[in-house]
Amino acid sequence: MTDPRVLVACEFSGTVRDAFLARGFDAWSCDILPDERGSNRHIRGDVRDILDDGWDLIIVAHPPCTRLCKSGLRWLHTAPPGRTLPEMWAELEEAAALFSTLWHAPAPYVAIENPRMHRHAQARIRDYRHPAQVVQPWWFGEPTFKGVGLWLRRLPPLFATAVLEPPVRGTDDWRAWSRIHRMPGSRDRRRERSRFFPGIAAAMAEQWGDFILQPGRLAA
Repeated sequence: MTDPRVLVACEFSGTVRDAFLARGFDAWSCDILPDERGSNRHIRGDVRDILDDGWDLIIVAHPPCTRLCKSGLRWLHTAPPGRTLPEMWAELEEAAALFSTLWHAPAPYVAIENPRMHRHAQARIRDYRHPAQVVQPWWFGEPTFKGVGLWLRRLPPLFATAVLEPPVRGTDDWRAWSRIHRMPGSRDRRRERSRFFPGIAAAMAEQWGDFILQPGRLAA
């Protein structure tokens, strides 16, 4: 059997892709942005154009979630400066359609990372179900607070690998761990908030990689 093919969609950092590459998988990333590491294992373009290319595992590391997640619900009622409510709702429809397409991608195993969604998003996603689990980066050795929802198709939930002791609320350490939520507004804020965590990526590559390699899970 050839090395299993892994597609990491909506990733420009290469974090998840490289974790799978390190374990011997035929791993590729895809995003409309160029790969920031200059890797030749990156496909620049719309991931929907390559979903039928024979992937064994598709991981959608950070799909556009601004209109889907609960923190963005307010913009569906009061549009931000310079935008209109019809634009906000149109972006919600587009984001929900993308999530639906990725969830139903023609691959044996699929995982999608996304924050928890509001009810309008849930109603627009085809065959919506709640995430299989919500993990925290500090379960995997990353001193950060951020709930990472994982929608899993035929994959087991991740188990923690290097649990840290969270700091006391209100302390300097607690503020440092909360840096993603406290990140000031800027042109790059959305990009930086979407960066994935090496600790979780390593757990994905090890745990899901070993899982799909078990006898009988992939066709010879």
